[in-house]
Amino acid sequence: MPEAVPHPHAVIIGTGIAEVVGAAGLFVPRVRALAGVMLALYAICVYPANIAHAVHDLSTGTGLGWAYHYPRLFVQPLICWWALAAGGLAHRSGSAGD
Repeated sequence: MPEAVPHPHAVIIGTGIAEVVGAAGLFVPRVRALAGVMLALYAICVYPANIAHAVHDLSTGTGLGWAYHYPRLFVQPLICWWALAAGGLAHRSGSAGD
């Protein structure tokens, strides 16, 4: 967690709660679309932190290496699409019924 973030422990707990609530929201038809959008936005918002974490670990030689960071950074955009798809907001073009 960057030092500029106040109350890092509370932020980590809060973001974890947001992820769980968002995931639960995907099971509720009335809020499914909103939950998908919010989870996608969440994934976008934490992406810079994931990049910073990778740069710090890889540049200092401490922490986790490429085996952890590369898949994490590569999959993050897919997580955005997955959240939207789970919320019923993303579809494949060219699929049957288009």
